[in-house]
Amino acid sequence: MEDFAQISKQRWTAGFLGLSAALMVVLCANTFLGSVKIDFSQALHIVMSGDDASTLGTILWKIRIPRALASAMGGAYLAIAGLLLQVYFRNPVVGPYILGISSGATLMVSVVMLTSLQLGLTQIAPYLTTLAAFAGAYGVMMLVLAAASKIRQGVTLLILGLMIGYLCHAVTSILVAFAEKEQVKGFVLWQLGSFSGFHQSEIYILFFGGGAVAFGVYLLSKPLNAFLLGEEYAASMGVNIRLFRILILLAACALAGMVTGMAGPVAFIGLAVPHMARLVFRTSDNNVLAPGAALLGAVVTGICDLLARLLFSPVELPISAITAFFGAPIVIGLLLRRRMVS
Repeated sequence: MEDFAQISKQRWTAGFLGLSAALMVVLCANTFLGSVKIDFSQALHIVMSGDDASTLGTILWKIRIPRALASAMGGAYLAIAGLLLQVYFRNPVVGPYILGISSGATLMVSVVMLTSLQLGLTQIAPYLTTLAAFAGAYGVMMLVLAAASKIRQGVTLLILGLMIGYLCHAVTSILVAFAEKEQVKGFVLWQLGSFSGFHQSEIYILFFGGGAVAFGVYLLSKPLNAFLLGEEYAASMGVNIRLFRILILLAACALAGMVTGMAGPVAFIGLAVPHMARLVFRTSDNNVLAPGAALLGAVVTGICDLLARLLFSPVELPISAITAFFGAPIVIGLLLRRRMVS
């Protein structure tokens, strides 16, 4: 038994070290590679001197570094949100996108961007899309939660989430039909999903706001493990089930809504990455999976963002197009595997 525990710890340590190294490589690749090539020596000189006035300095400090950090943090937060929802619903094919959370966030952002609402809220205009995304994500999640208290079948709940997503999309389409052309253009660009154009203030929000929520999720790892074994067992271990449910959903919606509000809808990261983390670490222990999924989500999203920029440069692909090619085969394989086992 001790040998098995020792082997598991060694595997987990190797996994964390490998993912940390991979993340550093991805961050460097996202910083150096692009339509304008920046050598390592040039980048090091710019960073050490703090030069943000030259052409290369502007590209590095104002465009590439914020984008690299945003894609890494966005992927990490989506992966954590997906892990939380999969534990909560005890269903491996649940994620922010599948349950309609991202669709709800998109709907509320469309209300802000396609109407004149933001004209009367000039004081908070820079953060209005993020606040709207929060509202949409929480609204849909409350509907799903209300249904979950009465519906026990996981498949029925998934279908409900998909239907809510379709309804949100329908309302969004109606708003698009009546909006001005310039408003539609801005919304369509946002809806394609991209980590480009992040400002320093948005990076701070992601780092401090999202980091605080992610740290809180890590502190909930032990109750999450107990919750996996059933609500009765968790209650016997002293977990306040009602409060715990609320905390899980609040954290998942906060993380998914934050990323969607700033980068647009990013599909499949929250659904596929937790499964990849389970394969890498070969455990269901959330003390390991929470930080592991975050690291893996950062690496995968960073790679997808790099491919979106470079594959057909100077044309940039939507990030969700790349993540769909990556995530869809994993979900299909999971469904087929479950079908064969059952």
